[in-house]
Amino acid sequence: MTTSPWNPNALAELQDCLDLMTADGSVPGGVVAYGTCASEPSHLVSGVVAPECGDARPGPDTVYDVASLTKVLATWPLIGRLDGLDLDAPVRTALPRLPAEAPGGRATVRQILSHTSGLRADTRLDQYRNTGTDLAELICGEDLIAEPGAGHRYINRGFILAGLLLAEATGRRLDELAAELWQSLGMTGTTYGPLARSPHVAPTEQRFPGAPRLWGLPHDDNAALLGGVAGHAGVFSTPADLAAYAGALLREHREGSPLGHWLAQSMVPQSVIEPGLDRGLAWILADGGRVAYHHGFTGTSLYLSPVTGRYLAICTNAVYHHQDNRARLAPLRAVALKAITDEP
Repeated sequence: MTTSPWNPNALAELQDCLDLMTADGSVPGGVVAYGTCASEPSHLVSGVVAPECGDARPGPDTVYDVASLTKVLATWPLIGRLDGLDLDAPVRTALPRLPAEAPGGRATVRQILSHTSGLRADTRLDQYRNTGTDLAELICGEDLIAEPGAGHRYINRGFILAGLLLAEATGRRLDELAAELWQSLGMTGTTYGPLARSPHVAPTEQRFPGAPRLWGLPHDDNAALLGGVAGHAGVFSTPADLAAYAGALLREHREGSPLGHWLAQSMVPQSVIEPGLDRGLAWILADGGRVAYHHGFTGTSLYLSPVTGRYLAICTNAVYHHQDNRARLAPLRAVALKAITDEP
């Protein structure tokens, strides 16, 4: 199968949109990495890393808090590599310490990955502090908000639970497992935090006036409570590494390798999000299931098109100026989705 080149007009529209977002203060700046599984990545750049970093321009090696891209950069591929895991068995079979009566123990790993587990949607791990009880037991001990499998609802705590499951099943820390995976894929700039402050690391939010800005620490409160290492958030990465990851996934998809087969399996719709959008295993599916993508709350996105061999990654620190940024990011994300589905 051949790869399809990018539409130059779509790329120009992406650059214009990123420039407009920089000019109107939606983001300090950002990078869009794009390419195909058969070519080196290219980059669109706008603005600065952040005012604290002076005139430093963002680039392929700028490090961003990718927030919920953690789900598809760490937890999802590691679940796919876990030998002997039955996706359709109740999660309590993989977490034998769970009490038999724990409501969340009835959900399956497939339902967790497809956000149909029925677990509580509000994460709020701070309520569990100083209880002395195992976190997986606390998460699964809550009453369900829906029957497992009943319908789609985006739930972070499911991926937190999946991260705990990975550690339980392997006897190793989640960050160690992820680091091995990333190293095998040539992702030298991807890591769980914390990171030292530098012009190469994009800062995010200032939580209180006069207080230091979050910089090299996870923006997600619950990831921070877990020491920065969690299944739902906490990873830092670069445009170059996201491009390397996307290219590797697309190549392995075409070769039918285990990771490629896991991507193909994950692009089978599991639940409807809204008309035209389905949830696969972790990924959102669009364009009739031909495109898989995921967003990060901080202002990041990753798009894959196995049919055309194209990928696109967005890295911004949109929470630098605005906590409620989904509406501000919507135009750039819409242009990105259009670009990856466009014919050249």
